[in-house]
Amino acid sequence: MKTTAKFEEVTHGSIWMTALRSSLLFIVICGIAYPLASTGLAQLFFPHQANGSMVKDASGRIVGSELIGQTFTDPSFFQGRISSIDNDGAGSGSNNYAPSNPELLNRVKESIAQWEKENPEVPVSKLPVDLITNSGSGLDPHITPASADVQIPRISALRHIPEEQLKELVKEHTEGRDLGVFGEKRVNVLQLNLALQALGNNK
Repeated sequence: MKTTAKFEEVTHGSIWMTALRSSLLFIVICGIAYPLASTGLAQLFFPHQANGSMVKDASGRIVGSELIGQTFTDPSFFQGRISSIDNDGAGSGSNNYAPSNPELLNRVKESIAQWEKENPEVPVSKLPVDLITNSGSGLDPHITPASADVQIPRISALRHIPEEQLKELVKEHTEGRDLGVFGEKRVNVLQLNLALQALGNNK
């Protein structure tokens, strides 16, 4: 028994119409519906994170983001990590110097000299490495608790705040490991400095 199959003739016009309809469908789904849905859900369930994790001072003024480091030139504040891009949130990255690169060595020597000048009470041997090295992104807003602790003598002397009080402040602003196991304990420098500013100067 013989069977025959009939195939509908496909014209170039129908191919173009199919392609056009598919393109319009994906534009609506991927270019409009999905962004609106993801933005709406983010604003509903995670508004703080969706809007950049912004940080406000006591007066309600936005002073930065939890996710981007800042450079504090006043030695009476806690200092964050070195940034080869000046903590510019428009980009991220570092020079990726090798340990033998002369420019890296000179930068580290300058950082150590600055540390010795501003922190005569704390020897270089106790200086945590993250205070004189750049993070991979150049935007790291955190330092280790040890890096905050070694700055306490300087800040205590400049602000006339007891060291024990500053140690408690650092402890209060020390974040634990993510989910209790991932990463290391860390301190957000901006939030710590806002709390420090709220204490004022005991002169």
